[in-house]
Amino acid sequence: MENLAKMAREVLADGEYWATCRERNEISAALNGHSAVFPQARMTVAKGRAVFYRNGEEVWTCNARYAAANFNMQKA
Repeated sequence: MENLAKMAREVLADGEYWATCRERNEISAALNGHSAVFPQARMTVAKGRAVFYRNGEEVWTCNARYAAANFNMQKA
């Protein structure tokens, strides 16, 4: 339960980020549904939604809380 409370507090601020998968390989990323992002993708957060891009095209979207809990973020 402690992790859920921590995740609820870790909401990303609106902005541009580089999201890096925490999975170590493409198979693990695919099993977790993150293959479109693996190993790294540009991400825009706006109003609680995270949108991931590759080569300027949208490839995946999720809740910003989910993104914060499942990817390593770096400001773009």
